[in-house]
Amino acid sequence: MSTAAEKWRDDLASWAIPDEIRAQAPQDPWIHPVAQFLAPDGPIPDSPAHQAAREALPEGGSVLDVGCGGGRAALALVPPAGLLIGVDHQQGMLDAFAEAAAKRGVASEGILGDWPDVADITPMADVVVCHHVAYNVWELPVFVRALTEHARRRVVLELSVRHPLTWMNPLWKEFWDLDRPVSPTADDALQVIRDAGYDAQLIEFDDVTQRIPLDPRAQAESACIRLCLPVDRADEVAAAVQRADAGMPRQLAAIWWDV
Repeated sequence: MSTAAEKWRDDLASWAIPDEIRAQAPQDPWIHPVAQFLAPDGPIPDSPAHQAAREALPEGGSVLDVGCGGGRAALALVPPAGLLIGVDHQQGMLDAFAEAAAKRGVASEGILGDWPDVADITPMADVVVCHHVAYNVWELPVFVRALTEHARRRVVLELSVRHPLTWMNPLWKEFWDLDRPVSPTADDALQVIRDAGYDAQLIEFDDVTQRIPLDPRAQAESACIRLCLPVDRADEVAAAVQRADAGMPRQLAAIWWDV
């Protein structure tokens, strides 16, 4: 019988795009546009994930945000956080992270690289947060162990209940007649983390805020890239996007454990 970690890895592998489709892609379909990961200029709406992190933070404490993007997860903890440390593999994300921290008058540090490859050069923090990264991590036990080793008090993950690209499954069927996976899930991640020896808790909630939305044209072009289609089919894809993404809030999960 396979372990939860093996099932997680196998389920993620099933999301690979078939070679015959990937070969037709005008550009890399696995994109992460910086504009979609920026933190808002105003207040960041609260969530169970933010609450779980905040209750473990001392006044003026430090936060390590792994896969920080533009910094939404860490910036939501200011105050009480007084130092934000961001790790990301894209320099553009780190630049946005630093700019957003400066606007809020909080100290920050950025570390460029993949986790846990850069763990040895990353300082510890009172609380470690990691939002919307787990579904990109094949070796989840190793990943969460490195997170835990860098936390003095608590680790908090946020992820969608289902794979974040599940909403595009009808589009793959329409344009490529391809059936896409529906696993793994947040419950699967929880089991992997518990099997690794951590007393992790999970709570599900509606994402009523969403990330910074793209305008319809940009959203359609982004979908074209994800679907390995040329962007000149954006008008055709736009209608399918509207049908697939009906505006219902995503279901998210917060997973956390103390150290």
